Amino acid sequence: MTSGNRPTLVTVAKVAGVSVASASRALNGRSASPDVQRRVLAAAEQLGYLPNAAARSLREGRTDQLAVAVPDLGNPFYVTMISGIESLTKSEGFRLLVHSTGGDPADETGLIESMSRRYVDGLIISPLRVTDGLLRALAQSAYPIVAASTLPEGSLVDTVNTDNASAVDLAVKHLLVSGRRRLAMVNGPLETMPGAVRGRAFQEALAAAGLAVDPASIEHATDFTHTAGRAAAERLLSRYQPDAVMCGNDLIAVAVISTLAGRGLRVPDDVAVAGMDDTELAEFHLPTITSVSLEAAALGKAAARMLLHRVADPDLPLRRMRIVPRLVVRESTARSGTVPCSPPWMRAGADGTVSDELQR
Repeated sequence: MTSGNRPTLVTVAKVAGVSVASASRALNGRSASPDVQRRVLAAAEQLGYLPNAAARSLREGRTDQLAVAVPDLGNPFYVTMISGIESLTKSEGFRLLVHSTGGDPADETGLIESMSRRYVDGLIISPLRVTDGLLRALAQSAYPIVAASTLPEGSLVDTVNTDNASAVDLAVKHLLVSGRRRLAMVNGPLETMPGAVRGRAFQEALAAAGLAVDPASIEHATDFTHTAGRAAAERLLSRYQPDAVMCGNDLIAVAVISTLAGRGLRVPDDVAVAGMDDTELAEFHLPTITSVSLEAAALGKAAARMLLHRVADPDLPLRRMRIVPRLVVRESTARSGTVPCSPPWMRAGADGTVSDELQR
């Protein structure tokens, strides 16, 4: 059937022998006698009538669609986070639209502003670079938004994130316990929120252990990607000889291991390597990679739950939630002859639980 002869509400009403208003009430579950409802539903089934979704969303003030915007759909962390989101939104009857921002604040700001066209009921966004313009757009949005990311204090939007500082501290403590002392870091971009937090946490963890921080031991990749990580690893190793490298994420960790191998250095015998995110990449790489789980699935579920609550009740108080990270020890940090294991103090949050929610 073409769009020109697709059955309409008027056609359904005519076949059922009722008014258009009565047919509309019956199809939308509003007041209608049992006889009218039976006749209207039978006519709709006979004709193959489908309600116009756009018209229904205007009437009911909702689209039954939610959106999620992440910097990089090729990053396994965001794939897992999106799966966590969808596990809740789908069961609640919402379709999920996915958008890749490339980590561009202008793209994210434009996406938020486009919500005024009401194509979704809410948005989960995970920005890397936070600008004043983006913060204003988040604060001024008339529609529900949850930021699955670290934002500055005082941001006027619901937020859920993983404790990045604790995540780095877990990894550094593990490397020190394993006997490493010349620790280096290949971080992501310093101008990003996770890059800034992780870089600061690395230096603080070393200082707390009584170790001096050598500026030559820290390098920043231009992005959280394998290619950028490889270039950063080359720069680091050309000037510094570490016995352990903390990496900004698992993609960078893989790049570091590859660069070390190219220089004839063995992992973990010569240099230990720890990543961040605990993606499948860390689990299946050879050697398997010690990594701090940021609980991407739990993060996604928490963000989805927060957004669904906000959609249902826009007047809820502003909320903050923080996920507890978890260290997963594998071959890339184990000395020869040792078996990778995680002592209890490294396994905080192993069940993916979150800290108490803070309201204000």
